Amino acid sequence: MNYGCFMADDSAESTEELNAELMKRYLRVFETLDVSELKEIVAEDVVGHGAGHDAQGRHWVENSVAAPGLSSCRVRVDDLFAARDRATVSFTMTYTHNRTGKDVTMTGTKSYKFADGKIVEFWGETDVYGFLRQLGLVPEEFPAL
Repeated sequence: MNYGCFMADDSAESTEELNAELMKRYLRVFETLDVSELKEIVAEDVVGHGAGHDAQGRHWVENSVAAPGLSSCRVRVDDLFAARDRATVSFTMTYTHNRTGKDVTMTGTKSYKFADGKIVEFWGETDVYGFLRQLGLVPEEFPAL
């Protein structure tokens, strides 16, 4: 499978394919809720950057998998690009809101850095405002200032 990158060096292409598969495994954890799999694919001291702050440690990633009040996460990979030790993915996560039974979606884009077969660092943003708007927790439009 081609992930949007052509390299003449077969070992580089193989590494890129492995990294793309690692990222897909990572996203599947949000569907399966099997956080034990994160030990195989995320470094213990992973560093994450986003939403105006940095966080370190696999426990931070494990905590982000659980979404109180939401169930049945389905992840769609909208775009994926892998090159050397990096991969970037745009995704859509669709959850079922337990109280209402309504499907709500969250989109995002994240970039990952890999070393020794694990995610060691990532950067990204998700559309939390749009997600909260679908749940009725923030207004559709902000009032004029």
